[in-house]
Amino acid sequence: MLWIILVLLLFIVQIASIIIIEYRQSNKAIAWLIILFIFPPLGFLFYYFVAKEYSCYRTLRRKKNKHWAQLKAGLIARCKQRTKNMHETANWRENNMHASLKNIPSVPITACNETTVYTEGEEAFEAMLESISKAEHHIHIEFYIIRDDRLGTRFERLLIQKAQEGIKVRFLYDGIGSRRLGKAYLKRLHDAGVETGCFFPPLKTFFDKRLNYRNHRKIVVVDGKIGFFGGLNIGDEYMGKASKFGYWRDTHFSLKGDAVLWIQYTFLIDWFLVKEQIITESAYYPVQDSQGREWVQIVKSGPDETILELIFSLIVSAKKRIYIETPYFVPDPGVLLALKTAVVSGIDVRIIIPSVPDKKLVYYASLSYVKELLKAGVRFYCYQKGFIHAKVIISDDLVCSGSSNMDMRSFCGQFELNALFFDGKVVNRLVQDFYRDLSVSNEMLLSEFEKRFTFQKLKEVFARLLSPFF
Repeated sequence: MLWIILVLLLFIVQIASIIIIEYRQSNKAIAWLIILFIFPPLGFLFYYFVAKEYSCYRTLRRKKNKHWAQLKAGLIARCKQRTKNMHETANWRENNMHASLKNIPSVPITACNETTVYTEGEEAFEAMLESISKAEHHIHIEFYIIRDDRLGTRFERLLIQKAQEGIKVRFLYDGIGSRRLGKAYLKRLHDAGVETGCFFPPLKTFFDKRLNYRNHRKIVVVDGKIGFFGGLNIGDEYMGKASKFGYWRDTHFSLKGDAVLWIQYTFLIDWFLVKEQIITESAYYPVQDSQGREWVQIVKSGPDETILELIFSLIVSAKKRIYIETPYFVPDPGVLLALKTAVVSGIDVRIIIPSVPDKKLVYYASLSYVKELLKAGVRFYCYQKGFIHAKVIISDDLVCSGSSNMDMRSFCGQFELNALFFDGKVVNRLVQDFYRDLSVSNEMLLSEFEKRFTFQKLKEVFARLLSPFF
């Protein structure tokens, strides 16, 4: 009898601990309490190792932080020098988002950029490989997922070739996203002179209680003059060669100009977090020779709410339209309310999600939000041509796109890299892409959606309760 009382007391203490620790995020507390009730012996242990709040960039707060602060100040000064003659053409300054953007803890809006948009994986990867083949000083690569398949082998062979030519090659991968990347692949790179680094190795970060915080960025920087980023990882499925999904629709970018300096800055901070090597030599931050006139703001985030604040600001500042493409739609309460308020205010709100899920639990959670938004007037579409992995938010004449999804993990738990595009040419291109995707999507009607089976609705309820983990 005594041991039963002790077990109950221990269980009550665990419940109280979660409620007290997570009092600021009630939805997250509920999710952890569900896990605790389902797996009472292991639930709290799992919480202890996985749920610890990560002090973003705490490593950078050591004495070495001054190097990055000095470097950032110097880059900001360079960018300001380049933008001072373009103020007259910056019509976006009249946009009511301007005040919000200035307060985002990121980097300044840069001028003199040239952007190329890719919607096909094959085209994007060919552009990356071509740029890598022309590298003269260094190559920096960072991806969440890297596969040892045909595409992965092409990257591997080219990186080995460039390293043997004397080019400095640095290669970062995420410990969870690339957990299937074999040691043989990494050894071949290392033996050829490629420096490799694993961002938060699973075993080490499990005991350090950082397993839940992943690096979701997809970056290629060549000679500090051209940068690639977006939604594509390195793998054959991202070229539409996976039988499960077929055609793969994504959005990826290449940039030339001052914005590349901030993509480089992001990579080298990640490199420092992994290898504790400070790289601030001027050769890695060359003078940009781009003659472009586009305004771009690179927005990097860690386990904080930078992306969440940005997305919320884009929604509440919109006057005409909000178009969203996302593979995973799990909004937080603030974003959910902002979308409802926008559509009630007469704003055209449309959201494209996949029709075929790659992660069923996340997909069910997404569907749990659809009904209430459909009732509010938001229009949802299911992409039919294949799998849509593009991450794009269009707010009037501003576009945000990059690596982050519309879910809680991207909002608060992952290292992401996005960009805000202000140039009409880029915005119009992405709007056209959105309309083209609409043409191969089926609209979800409330009358049809309400006919779902009861078991399907139960799965959605359960998935929504766990959605703070997604």
